[in-house]
Amino acid sequence: MKIAYQAWQFVVPAVAAGAAGLWLMGRPATVFPGASLSFLAFGFAAFAVYFFRDPERALPTDGRIYSPGDGVVLAVGREGPGDVVTARIFLSVFDVHIQRAPTAGRVTKVAVVPGSFAAAMKDAARGNSRVVMTIEPEGRGPLVVEQIAGLIARRIECWRKPGDMVAAGERYGIIYFGSQAAVHFPAGSRCTVKAGDRVAGGLTPIGEWTSKL
Repeated sequence: MKIAYQAWQFVVPAVAAGAAGLWLMGRPATVFPGASLSFLAFGFAAFAVYFFRDPERALPTDGRIYSPGDGVVLAVGREGPGDVVTARIFLSVFDVHIQRAPTAGRVTKVAVVPGSFAAAMKDAARGNSRVVMTIEPEGRGPLVVEQIAGLIARRIECWRKPGDMVAAGERYGIIYFGSQAAVHFPAGSRCTVKAGDRVAGGLTPIGEWTSKL
């Protein structure tokens, strides 16, 4: 299993702390705190390796719209005026947190939107800090996908910039430690999942195009 390089900023200090705990265990007055430190530090290092796993997945080529991440669909519906339907996906700390492009096309906009840091499984997360990326597939309307920060680490990385071409299912970013992803389906498309469905980034189709521009 491939591990995203972002893991090492957490793993290396945790292993160092665990080693310090082992050293303390060799000193009679600090056996208990040393053992506790080692247990917690090595446990966190193992969790960080697990959290930042980055499985290889074949890129879909059938033209459908795919989930940008692994998790459970929280809600599907219109959130404002117009015909745009939004699907929101909750990524728990046990899910893969690499985001994948839901459709192929050209990236036309990447915007960082400041906000709050509510728990990602709640409605309040709609106002959380986020990165919003717009993709324009050839002959289709623009599709917007969001990376939304959660309560704990509050950090997002987006690796694409305006002008880049992306393939459906291609890795484009990562969110740290519990988060939410949202896909906004424009006119000429429809969402094919419902609240409660389990989805996987780049593997589960969540929508389809119904017409061209």
